[in-house]
This record gives sequence, C-alpha cells and structure tokens, in this order.
Amino acid sequence: MNDHYYNLQVKDIVQETADAITIVFHQPVPAMEYRSGQFLTLIADINGKEVRRSYSFCTAPGIDEDLAVTVKRVKDGLMSNFLPDHIKVNDQLRVMEPMGHFTTELNAENKRHVIMFAGGSGITPFMSHIKSLLIKEPQSIISLIYANRNIGSIIFKDELERIQTENQGRFHVIHILDEAPLNWQGPSGLLNPEMLKEILERIPDWGPENTRYLMCGPEGMMRNINTCLTDYGVSSGDIYKESFVAPTIDKEEAPVDDTIKALEVSVIYDGEEHSFTVEPGTTILETALDLDIDLPYSCQSGLCTACRGKLLSGQVKLDEEEGLSDSEREEGYILTCVGHPITDNVKIEIG
Repeated sequence: MNDHYYNLQVKDIVQETADAITIVFHQPVPAMEYRSGQFLTLIADINGKEVRRSYSFCTAPGIDEDLAVTVKRVKDGLMSNFLPDHIKVNDQLRVMEPMGHFTTELNAENKRHVIMFAGGSGITPFMSHIKSLLIKEPQSIISLIYANRNIGSIIFKDELERIQTENQGRFHVIHILDEAPLNWQGPSGLLNPEMLKEILERIPDWGPENTRYLMCGPEGMMRNINTCLTDYGVSSGDIYKESFVAPTIDKEEAPVDDTIKALEVSVIYDGEEHSFTVEPGTTILETALDLDIDLPYSCQSGLCTACRGKLLSGQVKLDEEEGLSDSEREEGYILTCVGHPITDNVKIEIG
C-alpha cells in the first residue's frame, strides 16, 4: 500500500444527532500520527466512482486511544449520505494520511485565551483542539461560541457539558440557537455585530497579545464573524479559520482565455518530479490525475488545502483562494485543484 494511504477498521459508529455520526476507527499499527485540527480524507467507491471527502478529527493525539471523525449529512452530498447509510462496524475504509493546517503550536508555558467560533459540524476540529489545549496548556483558557439551528442539532452537546463541568473556569461554552425554545436563556438568532460585541464583553479579556481567535463553520457565518472581529479591532493576523463547506454564493464560470496556450508544469511530490502539459481550462490537479500521477487532493474546490503546494517558479491563476490565508498567499502557496498555469516554467513543490 502507498505510504500516503491507510486502511482503517471501523470500531464504532456514534449517532451524535439526527443527521450526524461519529465514525470511530481502531488505531493502525504503527499508530497514525496527526495533529489537533487536521483532517482525514475518506475514500469510497460510490456508484462505480471513487469519491473523496475530508472530515476533521474529533479525537486528540496522545489523549484519545482511537481515531474518530464526524460526518454530517449534506443535501445531495455523495459521501455524507453514503457513510451514514452504509458504513458498519468492522468495515474497512481507505483513507489518506492526515492533512490540514488548522493547527496550533502547543506549549505548557503558554498563558492565553483561545476564543473559538463554531457553526454546525464546524465544531469537529475544535473538539480535538479543546482536549489538547486543556491538557497541554494548563495556564490557558478557552471560550467556545457555538451556533446551531436548534437544540437537537448541537453535535457533542453532552460531551461539551461534561468538559465544561470538569474544567470550570478554564472552558466555557456559549450556545447560539437560530430557532430557540421559549425558555431559552442564551443568545438566539443569527450572529450579528451587536450579539458578538455583547458576547466579547461577557467573556474574559486577556488583551490582544494573549488572545487567539479560531473559527470553523459555514462560509457566510465566518465572513460575518471576520468582519465583526475586524471592526472590533482584532488584527486579521490573529484570526485563524478552517473552510470545508463549499461557497454558498455561486461564482460565475470564467470563460477560457483563447490567448492562453497549453503550458508545461513540473510538480515535485514525495521525492519525484513529474512534468506534464496543462491545457487551457483544465486545472493542474485534473491533468495530473488524468495521467495517473497520484497527487494529494480531497475537496477539489479550493477549500480543504490537501493539494496545497509552493510555487517555485512561473505564475499560476487560482479560481478560488478561500482556502489559503493571507500569509500563505504571500509565501507563494497555491492550490493545484483550482490552479491554472499562465506562464511557462511553472514548478510546484508539494509537501
């Protein structure tokens, strides 16, 4: 088996909510290494077609014995509906090695306030972060602002309450419900600037130099939070986000530029260099896969960053940049799944 892939055996399936399950895997031997905030790309044959989708770990390395990811049904989603309907205990799933950059350096000397904004299944990577931070940074505290449609859609509700009870003073959850019951005491409705300002005034203020902001959820929610935090005076460099949900706003398809010709691209991956010609209107990743060059990928929509590579020479145009941070773009990183060469001598290093 390729070193970048694993066959994992399903140990348990936990029904978190009506439309979300957690798939628990046995650790392989030797154990899979990963970092809190990373994701697994699950691979399945659905209707004769290989489908790949990324799902964040909800387990924490060195803390949880098993590996687990959480899958929430998405309307018309191939994988998100196939797994709850067909996966069974003792089944084996092929997965790619852990990937993702939504990670944080943990240090026992750190004394900081980590403020997390989650929406729906965006809570999943935070479960991994929360467990790791509480144990590995004993002087740090966490505030979790978690938005859901209603009480029944809160993933990990009981586990979050347990963690809060066991870590009073260090971990606090603020639930926001779009459809709140009459006896609801917390915030309700969509997270707006006034609500965010009120929440930030309620939670501890450790100063900008000791505060870090993380967010993961639907694109619209994260855009609103980013705007609110910026207006509140938070530097964009202190805001970290994970994008897994495809953009909610349809982007117009860019017409193929007739002046762009087929161009040669070289990709360095896993110690090998592959050179191939990319036709206009075709992405670098699509071309590589058509040639049976096994490059890493998952979402193919420019969000998960599994295909991220560093541009060493030449120029590449991206259809979608949402998955890259400002610093990554400045350092020359591109995404092959939405990347098109626009000059000769394009060379990319992945890994």
